[in-house]
Amino acid sequence: MALEISRSGNGAHTWVFFSSAVSARDARRLGTAIISHTCDRTRQLELGSYDRLFPNQDTMPKGGFGNLIALPLQKKPRENDCSLFVDDALRPYPDQWAFLASIQPMPAQDIDPIILLATGNRHPLDVTFISDEDLREPWKEPAARSNKLADPMPESINITLANLIYFEKEQLPQPLLNRLIRLAAFQNPEFYKAQAMRFPVWDKPRVIGCAENFPRHIGLPRGCLEPSLKLLQENGIQYSIEDERSSGQPIQIQFEGKLRDDQERAAKAMLKHDVGILCAPTAFGKTVTGAALIARRGVNTLILVHRTELLKQWKARLQTFLDLKKGDIGTMDRLMLLHNLHSLHPCRLWRQGQALRNY
Repeated sequence: MALEISRSGNGAHTWVFFSSAVSARDARRLGTAIISHTCDRTRQLELGSYDRLFPNQDTMPKGGFGNLIALPLQKKPRENDCSLFVDDALRPYPDQWAFLASIQPMPAQDIDPIILLATGNRHPLDVTFISDEDLREPWKEPAARSNKLADPMPESINITLANLIYFEKEQLPQPLLNRLIRLAAFQNPEFYKAQAMRFPVWDKPRVIGCAENFPRHIGLPRGCLEPSLKLLQENGIQYSIEDERSSGQPIQIQFEGKLRDDQERAAKAMLKHDVGILCAPTAFGKTVTGAALIARRGVNTLILVHRTELLKQWKARLQTFLDLKKGDIGTMDRLMLLHNLHSLHPCRLWRQGQALRNY
């Protein structure tokens, strides 16, 4: 690998030279593995680094010419010590051509062993991932992923449960922090869809990360609590959870309907958990089931929808199946709040007892 200072001088490029032609897919797998390996050891790389690989895609877009890459050793930038290959101390090599001649190119057959060494038998992307190669023998059970981390781990950590799951950064070694961030990351289906159709993917992130970075904490979506605790348990880390969630305001409300047997089973299953997903076919009656959940939990509720039609449907169902008074339901864009909120204000959105999201 060779390090080159960019033309602007504000960054750098890492070059990997091969002894023979290799496929773009293999080169990208190697680059992805190197980034994942680096993320285990430094906090300076973000998931967006996976989008800075050249070539940008595994296959050539139809009618395309590949990726334009700014070659090193350009005359004008060199006058400012840019566009040059540098050593570990970021000093330019006196003879650039002699340095390039001294590089030992990587044989193509070394790519897979290096990927294995860098990733510890994990997928190079190190997020939930299924590729065509993984499905060559779909009847075989995939190898179980180990969450055991090699570096020394802390004996215990503190977790704050609020609108997100908060972990204190200073308590987390880099490999553990990296793995927690990846629990909230997944591959972007639009990237792989475009790539399969040989369309450009320059404007589509390969990985979507849902973790949020704060000065002293890392925040994960609350749905990541169970896998996060499992990760800590597998590494022998004790934890204490401080619950800072809003309990909302109690409301007295009755469900004026009768659920079918399948709806009743779904409602009872959902009430056993703080976080859950009700996946049911069209015409199951998910809105009616949600109305029953609101009545049984008995707290003010925030409902999120992504279409105006769904907002109107929820409002009509709630007025039909719950004994509501005028003004008990408030709406703002595609948010609906229930109960007794005549004037909606953003700061009140997070003081709800529960949230229902309909997609």
